[in-house]
Amino acid sequence: MASSRDSTACIDAALVEALAPDLAQAPRLCVALSGGRDSIVLLHALSRLVAAGQLAAELTALHVHHGLSDNAEAWVAFCAARCDELGVPLRVARVEVRRDSGEGIEGAARRARHAVFAATQTDWLALAHHRDDQAETVLLNLLRGAGVAGAAGMPRARRVAGGPALVRPLLDVPRRAIERYADAHALRWIEDESNANRHFRRNFLRHEVLPLLETAFSGARQSLARAADHFGEATQLLDELAGQDAAAIRQPSGRLGLTAFKRLPPANARNVLRHALRAAGFRAPAARWLEEACRQLAATEAASETCVTTPDGALQVYRGELYFVAHTPPAPAAPLLWAGETEVAWAGGRVRFERVRGAGIRAAALAGGAIELRARQGGERFRPQAGRPRRNLRNLLQEAALPPWERARLPLGWSGDRLVWVGGFGADADCMAATDETGLLPVWLPEG
Repeated sequence: MASSRDSTACIDAALVEALAPDLAQAPRLCVALSGGRDSIVLLHALSRLVAAGQLAAELTALHVHHGLSDNAEAWVAFCAARCDELGVPLRVARVEVRRDSGEGIEGAARRARHAVFAATQTDWLALAHHRDDQAETVLLNLLRGAGVAGAAGMPRARRVAGGPALVRPLLDVPRRAIERYADAHALRWIEDESNANRHFRRNFLRHEVLPLLETAFSGARQSLARAADHFGEATQLLDELAGQDAAAIRQPSGRLGLTAFKRLPPANARNVLRHALRAAGFRAPAARWLEEACRQLAATEAASETCVTTPDGALQVYRGELYFVAHTPPAPAAPLLWAGETEVAWAGGRVRFERVRGAGIRAAALAGGAIELRARQGGERFRPQAGRPRRNLRNLLQEAALPPWERARLPLGWSGDRLVWVGGFGADADCMAATDETGLLPVWLPEG
């Protein structure tokens, strides 16, 4: 009985210490609820602490439906029932997991899940990872040949660009304490049948390798988790060094300069690339990728172009500067007829349409009020300013220093056989609305 009380006290203390200071400033807290034991314990403990006034939080829950198990719908119903019992609002997000992504089912599911996390409207998204999970992650990453950042395992907190902060308040709590808490409070949970499948590497480590290690190295899981903290400190120092090196070679545009980059010592250059890729939202690159990227950059001249691809995008060089370009869908091959929508999707971004007085395309320039979006074909001519000659669009784009990969996805607006608008430039001067006219103003937003 004492162990049950101890486990509850241990978990309560970990949650209050990890969350209370931040919740005072931003109280919206959402639990990523799979329905498994760990997330059920996290949700139950948080709801108790909120009800007791020990945490001042607006508590909600999120369940991601991956559609990979025949039991997925039953899991949704189970999570909904548990949330109803606790009085916690639940949101269910359904995702499609790509099986042809090249990163495996686990990796593809994680990517889809984290895309939902990034879009969740909350201040904090709490994940139920614990100390044993951390030990598995460190060992798995080391066996994959990860560097210092990978060996640091999962961070206790991480800000998602444009989204909430991911927090792992149970990361110092051992699995045994969570098991005892669940028993003490007579909790129910679901068992994902895939957790027993030794085909998955993490499951193999959990069920086969780590128990064997514990027989020869007592406290192996705790030692691996402690090592993660040490690697985490080293990662912070490397990030600070990368930031200093990047600041020294950054151009007025904000991008890294190729010539100065090539003067960095090899280890510093790899560290800067690794840091820049993570800042761009890319996954940590493999060591062989970093070596190949540095080799190509060393042989690249400022006026030339090079490209090294990753699963998430590409490293490009244009006019002596480094670009980290995420993969985006190509421009549609077929023309897209605008039918009056507020905005339409285009090549991973969107084109928004507004009615504006004294700007945009005048009504008389649109045949029947229609406009058709097309990709560049070559040979287009455009007049960006009144009183200036009509010019080849390719030359205008080059003078604007628009990189080639951006030109390829640029939307062009046509009315019949007349080019009336170019994304990023605006309406053709011969088609612009007068100051006393209301025009149609398309706006190219490259980011989706």
